[in-house]
Amino acid sequence: MNIFIELPTWLGDAIMTTPAIEEILEIYPDAKISFFGSYVSTEALKTHPNCSHIILDESKKSKSRFLWLYKTAKSLGTFDLAISFRSSFSTKALLYFVDAKQKFQYKKNHFRGHQVEKYSHFIATSLQIQSSPKALKLYQKPHHFTRPTLGINPGATYGSAKRWYPDEFAKVADYFAKDFDIVIFGGPGEIKIANEVAEHIRAQNVTNLAGKTSIQSLIQQIAGLSLFVSNDSGPMHIAAAYQVPTVALFGPTRYDETAPWQNPNSFIISHDLACAPCMKRVCPIHTHECMKGIKAAEVITRINAHLKTQKVI
Repeated sequence: MNIFIELPTWLGDAIMTTPAIEEILEIYPDAKISFFGSYVSTEALKTHPNCSHIILDESKKSKSRFLWLYKTAKSLGTFDLAISFRSSFSTKALLYFVDAKQKFQYKKNHFRGHQVEKYSHFIATSLQIQSSPKALKLYQKPHHFTRPTLGINPGATYGSAKRWYPDEFAKVADYFAKDFDIVIFGGPGEIKIANEVAEHIRAQNVTNLAGKTSIQSLIQQIAGLSLFVSNDSGPMHIAAAYQVPTVALFGPTRYDETAPWQNPNSFIISHDLACAPCMKRVCPIHTHECMKGIKAAEVITRINAHLKTQKVI
């Protein structure tokens, strides 16, 4: 059984497809999967035991995007099943070009609920199976830290509206630095804000990994954390996949759709303002109160409550 799967562009969305992918493999456990998608998405899933091929989507770099998609699709051979978790027009063209016996494309707004449930419902209706999405699933081995470690993720690739403030992240880090080493995460485009967090932290046991990790290393490092404080972002979903105790900060986005999925150790902080969720990349009213109003004391209180239940302190 050969299956072609196009992954969502964003890291977090790709991770949220993993329960649906596991549902496919419950039907076809020996299937060989060819994953197609962005660099971050394919990197995250390339260690899947059923992955036989990775195809990086570089169509936007070509002079003719649709010609690139056509030539690439025709070079891949024949599939029994082709599935796309994207709803774009380019995906519609891609699936048309792919040689497969059955083809299914995800459509937005056909099901209400968490994004994991939306992807699962898409697979259930497409393959006519019963759906009950389980936990997120990644196959990278967690990194082993020599001391308890608190991870800080101040970035959010989607836009500045999702980002909490460097000085508030730093206050949390300084409070816990006596008992936890501190690691700051961030992608190549988030080095500036990660550096700002590092500059505000007074403690010395801090490692700034922003812009220094591969996707594989990022997953391994986050998977091995003792605690994690993060904006709504791809790294937050990595932590959920490994059930890392996480405080997730939500302002302009819908936490009912993208909250850490089935992570019993996750805690959402959101002030549910009248203007939220606006779903904008930048605050449209220029106050950013949905994130500015969240204070370090709230995060510290949530973490301390969790640590007491674990009898760590």
